[in-house]
Amino acid sequence: MALRNVSKGFRSSTGQDVNPDLGIERKTASFSVERLTNILDGGAENTQIRRKVDAVLQSDPEFSRENKYFLSQNERYEGAVRRSLYLSKKTEEMGWAADGPELKYCYRALGDDLAFSVHNVFMKSILGLGTDEQIAKWIPLAEKHYIAGTYAQTELGHGTYLRGLETMATFDVTTQEFILNTPKISAMKWWPGDLGRTATHAVVFAQLYLKGKCYGIHPFIVQIRSLQDHSPAPGVTVGDIGPKMDFAQSDNGYLMLKNVRVPKENMLARFSQVLSEGQYVKRGTDKINYLTMIVVRVAIIRTEVLNTLMKACTIAIRYSVVRRQSELKPGDPEPKILDYQTQQQKLLPQLATAYAFHFGCDYLQEIFDQGYAETKQGKFDLLPELHALASGIKVFTTEYSSAGAEICRRACGGHGYSLLSGLPSLYTKLVASCTYEGENTVLLLQTARFLIKCFGTAKARQPLPSSVAYLSSTSPGKCRAQEKRDFLNPDVYTEAYKQRAFRMVENAAIKLQTLIQSGTAQHEAWNLCSVQLARAAAAHSHYIIVQNFVKALEKFEKEFHIQRILKHLCDLFALHGIFSNMGDFLQASHLSGKQSDMVTESYLDLLAVIRQDAVPLVDAFDFSDADLNSAIGCYDGHAYERLFEWAKKSPTNNQDNQTFEKYLKPLFQNALSKL
Repeated sequence: MALRNVSKGFRSSTGQDVNPDLGIERKTASFSVERLTNILDGGAENTQIRRKVDAVLQSDPEFSRENKYFLSQNERYEGAVRRSLYLSKKTEEMGWAADGPELKYCYRALGDDLAFSVHNVFMKSILGLGTDEQIAKWIPLAEKHYIAGTYAQTELGHGTYLRGLETMATFDVTTQEFILNTPKISAMKWWPGDLGRTATHAVVFAQLYLKGKCYGIHPFIVQIRSLQDHSPAPGVTVGDIGPKMDFAQSDNGYLMLKNVRVPKENMLARFSQVLSEGQYVKRGTDKINYLTMIVVRVAIIRTEVLNTLMKACTIAIRYSVVRRQSELKPGDPEPKILDYQTQQQKLLPQLATAYAFHFGCDYLQEIFDQGYAETKQGKFDLLPELHALASGIKVFTTEYSSAGAEICRRACGGHGYSLLSGLPSLYTKLVASCTYEGENTVLLLQTARFLIKCFGTAKARQPLPSSVAYLSSTSPGKCRAQEKRDFLNPDVYTEAYKQRAFRMVENAAIKLQTLIQSGTAQHEAWNLCSVQLARAAAAHSHYIIVQNFVKALEKFEKEFHIQRILKHLCDLFALHGIFSNMGDFLQASHLSGKQSDMVTESYLDLLAVIRQDAVPLVDAFDFSDADLNSAIGCYDGHAYERLFEWAKKSPTNNQDNQTFEKYLKPLFQNALSKL
């Protein structure tokens, strides 16, 4: 059988000959794939705009990522810089607004292969923390890439714990300058992206000292390289931290400062400032330093985490209907591996999770928009809840998505281990998200601190923020399910999640209080309860996601087929969570042993239901072949042909074999007279 020509597999293959095993899956969709795509995009108009942007990018060879998996680290970095600057020119050429939807879709398509990702955080920090005058000075320069910025917060010895940062900024009243120093090696800035080889400026977070007194962490704009020859500025030591697990295109760096002076107006001063005589003026709350991190966390959950999980599901599910293996019934043809319940149990919960996270992101974005607007007006009441929500949901989505991508990779067998599948890169990208913008365990404990405080507020019968209102309204109760189909009632499983979250928060709070009352120091008591506190925060975040997936279903009451498939996904997500954490639900005494068996039966029944729509459900994500960059996940389903075509492009297949000449030839020639 002749191999198909799939050399143009980086373009959308919608119009090409489709593998029959994949094509038949699309003919039996129980809902409108196009309508579901529109919902995920936030409307048909957005879908149209996104597809137009994709068409522009895919028709321009400058944006091609062909042969990406064969490039060196330096080639990846150089290509990312070139592509990013070309995108800026393309944006002007197309008339796309800086705050318009088109750029968002460009980043959706090209994000892994662009530079300046932290340059954007640099700008967001100025927009969020700077005065109007500072914004007017720095943002136009940054937007045009006349300067390149980075966000220098993390240090070699400190990350998420901002109060522990050691970089110092001392105000010199005589010269009206701040003097920045790295007092010891652990204070060296370490990890900021765009710092290693690119940035000319940095927003540096440092402890502010005025007349010998420390006023805590504050942000300063510091020039770190010359705009003429890119050499380090006086007193600056800067470089690249070396190879990483992934993100070869990103130049993560280190930064040391020795008596580096910046003018007084370089301290970002929307919420605090230093007067010329050295007096400190504060507006707002100390928690404002978390604002930029909240902004970034909310953004990465959708753009980096959710989209990556969706891609992994798309690749693995498409491959699982073109891959045939073994026998289900003796004598029959080999079945599609997605017909095995074990394969369904691996992949379909990940698919349901992706949809759950989509609606969870919508909820978080709504709360964030409200909180951010209030903060810009000098109102900070919503900030603690927003920080707790963003932290908890960041942890929950990154943990589940990274685990999900690895499940997808392993579900594709040996081919999932090949970089050409696209899956290893998705996994290593997601694993990084468990650490950057807040290490997950630390974030869970920050969310837990908010929950414990709110639990005390509830006991005092004081009003609570909306996301934790259940802490004052929940009373112990038994699950009312009588048979397995009762667990397909959202009220039943939402109540189970609420009871679980409440009990875990309550138990952690009681243990914490008991230890303190017995004479244990508060910090020690907190440490002794930290495992339970972290698990309580995770249970709370899980409840928030389930609750908001259920609420989202109400929007589609007039669209029977759409609501039905989303309801199936919601049911599967919720029941998979109970199935996987059954001990929590039994320990809370909400479920009985018999009811746990009902959950298992309903959960497994749902796998077969969603199996029938698995391919249409990933098609609704609407990733082009160029977006996926996967030999085994393309729309046409010709996985084997594409794997072979791409493998032939490996540079090792077109290079002289010096290893043979140097080492192997003498050995092999010994066999000539013996064979």
